[in-house]
Amino acid sequence: MKISVVGVGYVGLVTAACFSEFGLNVTCLDVDEARIELLNRGEIPFYEPGLKEIVQKNMGEERLTFTTDPSSCVPNSLVIFIAVGTPPLENGAADLTYVREVAATIGRLMKSYKVIVTKSTVPVGTGEEIAKVIRGNQNEELPFDIVSNPEFLREGSAIEDFMRPDRVVIGAESERAAETMKDLFRPLYLRDTPFVLTDIKTAEMIKYASNAFLATKVSFINEVANLCDLAGADVHVVAKAMGLDGRIGSKFLHPGPGFGGSCFPKDTSAFAEMADSLGYDLKIVKSVIEVNRAQRKRMVE
Repeated sequence: MKISVVGVGYVGLVTAACFSEFGLNVTCLDVDEARIELLNRGEIPFYEPGLKEIVQKNMGEERLTFTTDPSSCVPNSLVIFIAVGTPPLENGAADLTYVREVAATIGRLMKSYKVIVTKSTVPVGTGEEIAKVIRGNQNEELPFDIVSNPEFLREGSAIEDFMRPDRVVIGAESERAAETMKDLFRPLYLRDTPFVLTDIKTAEMIKYASNAFLATKVSFINEVANLCDLAGADVHVVAKAMGLDGRIGSKFLHPGPGFGGSCFPKDTSAFAEMADSLGYDLKIVKSVIEVNRAQRKRMVE
């Protein structure tokens, strides 16, 4: 099966490399010529343990290629992953400009049935918007399916997270698309990986809800840490004891300067903004954001 991954940032490159390791023919597409040239030399634009070796191995076996020309891969790929960035706008909402651009390109170049998969973190309802953009750019009416397949990769262990995930979420509206996705992930079926098969909107919501909950654990333990400072208690022992409760778990209960990185700040803001647009006030998530913001100043103090 031939697939394409549009966007060779962190998520896109890890996704492409791991699928090629599964034995699929993968073409990576990006508008950044310098990045594509770097990758074509077998170099990686960021560090992730084990990634360089997988990329070089599958390039050598001609299963993984890189290009800036969409016409060389979009028409020939059955499945196209959208893995471009969704940076925050001034109001905190996700900027879907790059997602729309990719959808328009797919619409113009497709010549047969495609499964278009969203890997980028996007607000609920984006799948419908992608479908509209594709239809609006088609030269002739051709069938396609939209799928939401959110990623849950952690920096530093992304290869392991892809190869041995806690779960695989597939949001699809047609049996054909769902079966195609299951074919892609067949090696994980053999490892008894839990699969969550649902509709597109639910899959889109799962990603935001998961990140928001993990961010909540970070802000919560920092609130407890601040209280421990005032009361003279040891937050590390408190966190350890809390983590031993199976209902709570120890992960992300680490007091410190708060959460950062490429996902939690923008995803919690986008989640809260999405709720506002639907007329609902996400009070807990907004508090998580505020606690995280204040924690930076408290660390200086």
